[in-house]
Amino acid sequence: MIKFEKLSYPFLIAGHIVITIFMIAVPFLVKVFFFAAVIYFVLRLFTSADRNNEVILACSYFTCLEVFLRMNGALPFYEMIKYLVLTFMLAGILLRGFSLKSIPFVIYILLLVPSIVIASQNIPVSESLRKAVAFNLSGPVTLGIVAVYCFQRTITTTRLDQVLKLSIGPIVMMTFYLFVVTPDIRDVVTNTASNFAASGGYGPNQVATALGIGMFICFVRFLRIKNIWLNLLDILLFLAMTYRGWVTFSRGGIITAFLMIAAIIVTLFFLKKSEFRFSFLPKLGIIAFGLLLAWSYTSLATSGLIDKRYANQDAAGRAKEDLSTGRAELVSIELEAFLEHPITGIGAGQVKYYRAKKDGIVAASHNETSRLLSEHGSIGILSLLVLIFTPLIFRLSHKGNVYFYPFLIFWIATINHSAMRIAAPAFFYGLALLYVVKPKVKKKKKLINETPAVAAV
Repeated sequence: MIKFEKLSYPFLIAGHIVITIFMIAVPFLVKVFFFAAVIYFVLRLFTSADRNNEVILACSYFTCLEVFLRMNGALPFYEMIKYLVLTFMLAGILLRGFSLKSIPFVIYILLLVPSIVIASQNIPVSESLRKAVAFNLSGPVTLGIVAVYCFQRTITTTRLDQVLKLSIGPIVMMTFYLFVVTPDIRDVVTNTASNFAASGGYGPNQVATALGIGMFICFVRFLRIKNIWLNLLDILLFLAMTYRGWVTFSRGGIITAFLMIAAIIVTLFFLKKSEFRFSFLPKLGIIAFGLLLAWSYTSLATSGLIDKRYANQDAAGRAKEDLSTGRAELVSIELEAFLEHPITGIGAGQVKYYRAKKDGIVAASHNETSRLLSEHGSIGILSLLVLIFTPLIFRLSHKGNVYFYPFLIFWIATINHSAMRIAAPAFFYGLALLYVVKPKVKKKKKLINETPAVAAV
């Protein structure tokens, strides 16, 4: 079976672009591509029994593909990628087992149960308990299962790099799609609000988050790989994704990407030898210059509105009172619910009904942290402590994963501006828990007829 992650990088990128061209011409092919990908990764998983971290490869690819599939209406149901990741992870656990040291995450999953019981008592009669609980707990449960699978699971640096290399393909597909199908930016950007038209008609927050993942992977490849042609390709992809991320006018995903980039720079600076530290300084200069040009072009294309957006101003240049664009009000209501029910919370999926009673508006939370407090109470605080301190304690004894801090930052930043609407924060949190080792170097066998004298020479 073809292993696409081992194909040359330019061929991999070109292949995904060609596939996207066919999808644009015949939209139905997006669904065909999705089901073909599912079949392909399922076959790889069961023919290999997950001996080479096939589960991680498959889940990474689908996680990065999720927003593009949603954008094109290719999923049978909205949350399917989370359930797909969940299924692959459970299959991997059955095939290869899991570390007993991941018990804290088993406890975390069990801590979600009380919220279901509370929700069953508070759910409005006209609403479905199953749908409310499934929608709101699919993300946290997926995170728990991913963490159980990944915690201290051994993977080589080479294999992890292959995973990230293949995962850039779906984000390239979305980036190319956005350049081709969206209207001229000058025609659709008229204010500083998040722009659906520039985001392919889909949620700007989720699109920017996916593009941010691509930005980070391309940046890391550009920094670590010593090949001028691959570097040129990665810098072009990085700037293209950055531009498309900026014009969504959704700041969360892009700011998160730059936080991840800052984290990997600091990590590499302190872990690597001094020669390496100085060798990547010119590349950082190239990145900085490229970003300056990209920002100038974006500012020109948006008539300066992008500058006002990141300065927290409206189209007229007046400072906005709420930097969080309404999220702060949602958080304050959730904290109010926590104070009213500090022990068990109000139950899974109940915060939007709580807000409806308070101000007549039904709105879901953008913040998973405040939702844990409001819907799970003190149990939610305990869950959050498990999720934060378990990886940090693990890091004290294992520093082989250079992506640890970037992935942990991605998780905590994303769940605080976009909750767990997509599978990405759950999956990349799991990647931070991997036990990353260098691949073993095979020793060359001595020739049978080699004499001691020759050997000494």
